Amino acid sequence: MRFEDYAIIVSQLPEEDGGGYLASFPDLPGCVCDGETPEEALEEARDAFAAWTASVLKDKGELPKPKNYCG
Repeated sequence: MRFEDYAIIVSQLPEEDGGGYLASFPDLPGCVCDGETPEEALEEARDAFAAWTASVLKDKGELPKPKNYCG
C-alpha cells in the first residue's frame, strides 16, 4: 500500500494543547504526527506513515486495507 492510498485527517490543535496541527490516519491506529502548519503536518505524516507501516509489516506481515470514505 502507498501513502496516497490512505485517508488523512488534519485538524487544528487547541492553543492550550500547544497549538499547531495534528495529522492522523483513520485506518492506521496510532499513526499520528503534528506540525506548526497544515502543510508541515502533512509532510510529517509521510515519515509517520513510513515508520508505522514498517513496524506493522515487521510484526504482522500485512497492513490494514484502506477504506473508501468517499462513498
